[in-house]
Amino acid sequence: MKILVAEDDAIMLASITQQLKQEGFNVTTANNGREAMQLFETNNPDLVITDIMMPFNSGLEFINIIRNKSVHIPIIVLSALDEEETVLEAFNLGADDFLTKPVKPGELSIRVKRLFKRK
Repeated sequence: MKILVAEDDAIMLASITQQLKQEGFNVTTANNGREAMQLFETNNPDLVITDIMMPFNSGLEFINIIRNKSVHIPIIVLSALDEEETVLEAFNLGADDFLTKPVKPGELSIRVKRLFKRK
């Protein structure tokens, strides 16, 4: 299974990538919204994990673009912003799950596996 992770924090990105690769997933990474959109188009991931606050395009814009393409792949949103308005907007745009940073690697793995089972 291919996962695209879009996260601008290099340490967080490395931690998430390492955890998912240990779980046997094929992981592609982007460190900004523009790169995430390009990789989404070329790599056809099975699941997307995206931060909200990223350079060039936000995670919310990224979710909106994915859903406007009529693509229903699971999307997990990560954010240091734990504001109800942000969480609701992410879900209204089509996110399947939301985690507040810092993300616990074990919890992320369980949520990824749960979404793959639903798919």
